[in-house]
Amino acid sequence: MNDADLLKDPQDKYIVPGLERGLLLLCEFSRSNRTLTAPELARRLALPRSTIFRLLTTLETMGFVTRSGNEYRLGMSVLRLGFEYLASLELTELGQPLLARLCDRLNYPSNLVVRDGRSIVYVAKVSPPSVFSSAVSVGTRLPAHATVLGRVLLGDLSLAELRELYPEEHLEQHSHSTPGTVMALFDMVQADRQRGFVSGEGFFEPSISTVAAPVRDQSGGIVAALGVTIATAQVGHINYNELLLQVRRSADELSRLLNYNSAAHDGQPRVTALMRD
Repeated sequence: MNDADLLKDPQDKYIVPGLERGLLLLCEFSRSNRTLTAPELARRLALPRSTIFRLLTTLETMGFVTRSGNEYRLGMSVLRLGFEYLASLELTELGQPLLARLCDRLNYPSNLVVRDGRSIVYVAKVSPPSVFSSAVSVGTRLPAHATVLGRVLLGDLSLAELRELYPEEHLEQHSHSTPGTVMALFDMVQADRQRGFVSGEGFFEPSISTVAAPVRDQSGGIVAALGVTIATAQVGHINYNELLLQVRRSADELSRLLNYNSAAHDGQPRVTALMRD
């Protein structure tokens, strides 16, 4: 056995190369790369065009990609798989009835959001009829550092963890309120934790405000943010204290369903957010 063999991951022998390549190919599609050609994919993955063609043909047959001319895009099978994944989450199953009840009580869209690396992902949403339009839906991804819900979800991270997540010197700006550096983001999140709530405006979407509270699991860590969205023009006409109470109660109830024991984590700050998001 040589040194190269010693360095190999024991799991490598179980990896199916063709499946791995197919999944890597699907991951090349994104919001900024909605369509790609076979030559582009071959260049990105450093694979022969013949291999890319076989992968694309297989994925097209199964509905995971569709073709228009020489361009490919993700197909409906990817969307169905994504929704099945979201529906399989215990968090989603437990949170959906709470969102429905909260939406019924407040008559505002209610959302459940988790963090995936540097993004927040909407995993559940309930909206009342005839409500103001919102760009977000289940599956929508937004930058964590530039959203109020993201600030809630980043609340448990240390400065070292934030630096690891955001190694760049300057953070991408989405509005005048977006923190420009990791240090600024850390200071903002720490102030949120000490204050117990967030208040500001124009953080991501200037026309929408968000009231949100953290959801914790058995470990005491923040696993989701539960909140409602309100048209900014209506903020001055709502009973904020009642709205905040209902949101926190719903978040606390979901935390209890996830076996969070508040008595065992009395030192955990409770972060609530009100921000034009």
